[in-house]
Amino acid sequence: VQLQACGGGLVQAGGSLRLSCAASGRTFSRYAIGWFRQAPGKERELLAAISWSDGSIYYADSVKGRFTISRDNARNTVYLQMNSLIPEDTADYYCAADSLYGHIVTRTGSIALVDYWGKGTLVTVSS
Repeated sequence: VQLQACGGGLVQAGGSLRLSCAASGRTFSRYAIGWFRQAPGKERELLAAISWSDGSIYYADSVKGRFTISRDNARNTVYLQMNSLIPEDTADYYCAADSLYGHIVTRTGSIALVDYWGKGTLVTVSS
């Protein structure tokens, strides 16, 4: 499956952005999708994930209550609505897909098992 993330940009602190992850290729509806970010000098971290099968949703503590993940299988797209942005949210944001939700949401935070990655979209939050 091919993934394309878009929607990044420059926003002031307190503002909002909505990222989109468009998928093509294999049956999108059977893939769990995760949104990750990577700031300079830091490891890539999982922010939010949504399963394809049972509606499970995960949020990292750092974004819980501010970010919302959703999917539109008819449009082969997953969204990440980001509200109340802070400068610490500045990073490259990536979407990823895997047929197993457990490969995206792991106890260790490892990304080694995730099958598909899109290119990043840069989010910059100014203070």
